[in-house]
Amino acid sequence: MISVTRLDLQDAGILIEGAAAKAGEIGVPMCIAIADEGGNLIAFSRMDGGKVTSSTIAIDKAFTAAAARKATHDYGAASQPGAPAYGIASAIGGRLMVVGGGLPVVAHGEVVGGIGVSSGTPDQDRAVAQAGIDAFLKQI
Repeated sequence: MISVTRLDLQDAGILIEGAAAKAGEIGVPMCIAIADEGGNLIAFSRMDGGKVTSSTIAIDKAFTAAAARKATHDYGAASQPGAPAYGIASAIGGRLMVVGGGLPVVAHGEVVGGIGVSSGTPDQDRAVAQAGIDAFLKQI
């Protein structure tokens, strides 16, 4: 039997609130998605002004970060021509994201979920995702 630690809806709310606060601070309305450790969507928020096209991207970033237990920007680097994971972006029906903004959520040394953010630049998305994680880690 396996025991699994995963994010719940309350945790997802903390992650979204922390990310949204950072998005407000930098002036970029974002789409923010939270997934459990298996990549299943727990919660999603599109801030007023967040790009409609970024909704699916944020969800897939959270999926990738959680299920693959790897930051999406790390896949970006590894998926370039000549790199070891070249072509991986087409895996899983194209759901595997290789653009920054998806981070695994780690608690007590274990991946418990993922956060995906989209609507800004990859660096902005990544900073907003990290702010969500920082807010969550203050609560545990």
